[in-house]
Amino acid sequence: MTKKDIIFALICGLAVAWIGTDFFSKYALVFFILLPVLSVFGLWVADLIGKKFLFVRQAAKFSLAGGFADVVDIKAFQLLFWLLPFSLFIKAISFVAGTLVKYFCDKYWAFNTPENDPKSTPMHKEMIKFFLVAGVGLLINVVSFYFFGKIKTSMPAKTWTELVIILATIVTAVWNFCGYKYLVFKK
Repeated sequence: MTKKDIIFALICGLAVAWIGTDFFSKYALVFFILLPVLSVFGLWVADLIGKKFLFVRQAAKFSLAGGFADVVDIKAFQLLFWLLPFSLFIKAISFVAGTLVKYFCDKYWAFNTPENDPKSTPMHKEMIKFFLVAGVGLLINVVSFYFFGKIKTSMPAKTWTELVIILATIVTAVWNFCGYKYLVFKK
């Protein structure tokens, strides 16, 4: 594990802690201590396993980068919402900001694509592929949410809806990881 890995894992943990305090402000100190430590520890474990199975290391970095990009999306939306009345245009801007952050984190950290590799795809073409994979991921997320939501359960509706969101996110994350690894940042 490199110094860059440790620093970025700490930053990701701090960013997620920042969002966590929006919901659980009385646990702010715990979040700001625990989440960065857990991020570094989790990446260290993934790094050990990743010596044998590279995708584990990449999946851990992909997950941390995704959490960081989600924070950028949420906080950009909150800032824009504060400046302007609510509109879908604001959400589109925050989504693009988060996705751009995700692109650069995945390119230069999770999948570690060399900057000056003569065989690498030009950045604009790579970004188009990245956004296409993300767009398909959005469609998969919505369709998964719809189908999981149709499953009958005895759980309270609010709890089941939250679990359905998590399930749809997991399905989407698997698609995005595979799409980015094998279609966008393939080596």
